[in-house]
Amino acid sequence: MEVGLVGLLRTAWIAAILPLLIASVPSSRLSSFHGAVLEFAKRGKIMKSSSQKFTVPQKFFCHFYLVAVVWTTLLLVTTGMYAYKTVPLVYPTFPSQLTGGSHIFSWHKSHSIPISYRYGVWRSVFLLLLMEVQVLRRLFETIYVFNYSSSARMHIFGYLTGLFFYTAAPLSLCCNNALEVYKFSLNAVAEFIVKGKTTMQHMEFDWLEFVGSLLRLRWLQWTGAVIFFWGWIHQRNCHAILGSLREHSGQNDEYVIPHGDWFEVVSSPHYLAEIVIYAGLVVASGGTDPTIWLLFGFVVSNLVFAAAETHRWYLKKFKNYPSNRLAIIPFVY
Repeated sequence: MEVGLVGLLRTAWIAAILPLLIASVPSSRLSSFHGAVLEFAKRGKIMKSSSQKFTVPQKFFCHFYLVAVVWTTLLLVTTGMYAYKTVPLVYPTFPSQLTGGSHIFSWHKSHSIPISYRYGVWRSVFLLLLMEVQVLRRLFETIYVFNYSSSARMHIFGYLTGLFFYTAAPLSLCCNNALEVYKFSLNAVAEFIVKGKTTMQHMEFDWLEFVGSLLRLRWLQWTGAVIFFWGWIHQRNCHAILGSLREHSGQNDEYVIPHGDWFEVVSSPHYLAEIVIYAGLVVASGGTDPTIWLLFGFVVSNLVFAAAETHRWYLKKFKNYPSNRLAIIPFVY
């Protein structure tokens, strides 16, 4: 199951990346293909002049993050409990050793498990924690920061792609341990059904041990976290700028040139920040997992493609648009 899941995720990411790469090739022979992909990707302001068939309101963005929060939380809780109960990285606290219990025996059993595997599981927990921080903020922003126009639409294919992404992305961060976590969770549910509430009452959980295991992760994880939060903070700032523009706009269809933060150098700094966020996840993962690299590849190809169209829209819309701004990557593109 685990190998099958990993292969399925990698195949899905490759299948999602290839059309974007082909559509990005600057060739007149591919112009019709580029137009077709763009039609599926259009949303909001760049969709105003296009067909409204097969579209949904752009405010349905909140569905992505509702799904993401529920799914990521489920993966985080189950993977975290599996890591804590079966492959801890720290000794149990002194009181736990005195009281005994299943956790102390699980810890002794974990000595037979390779240290590389144990660190791999805790890396997955760490990545899911970062993902949880991201999707919780994005859910908050879609509800309280962005004021989507009632006329803003997105293609149904783009909507389904968003649901796919926020299902597959968290799973890609922990897919290498999915089979073990699944079995552990099934056993825990079966034990609860048989023993009832007494199982929950006697379940031992020490936050110091849990946090202690996370703190024993290596420098790459913490370097990745720094990169992640660098992008996270700038995306929050850029979204606040966009939200304030919509909030103070006199008309639903009125647009102004955004200024501040990374908007001074690129047209889509929130997309740039998203790329930085997922680059941080790649670094925090150790940079050796092809599945996470493919996830990152999709993020980059998708956002660069969308940013290019957004930049063209700004140039057409505003004659006084800042000439120093590029589409998404400073000094490059």
